[in-house]
Amino acid sequence: MQEHWSIEQYREYQKKGSKKSKYGAIKTSVDGHTFDSKKEADYYCNLKLRLQGGDIKGFCLQPVFILAPGLKYKADFIVFYNDGTTEIIDTKGFKTKEYITKKKVFEDKYNLKIKEE
Repeated sequence: MQEHWSIEQYREYQKKGSKKSKYGAIKTSVDGHTFDSKKEADYYCNLKLRLQGGDIKGFCLQPVFILAPGLKYKADFIVFYNDGTTEIIDTKGFKTKEYITKKKVFEDKYNLKIKEE
């Protein structure tokens, strides 16, 4: 059994992109947008269908909110409904401590709830 890789073997390993996400999410591209997970990409496709069907007025991808100097929160989507209301959406497979903290700060600062899908 070989203990060390040659330079060629290491380069081949890097090309394969065998590095997996920490939480098992698979990056997925749709319409030229790369999403952090298949779940997020599926939600985007669902929003497109809802927009075409007239169920919603529109949506925005990955809006950034300033929570404090040097502290930002990036949601997955904002959905604009026909009745004039909006909803902040975050597709989560795993809630990190950082996300939980930012969610609390966001909801306190903007007086809005984040809907987790």
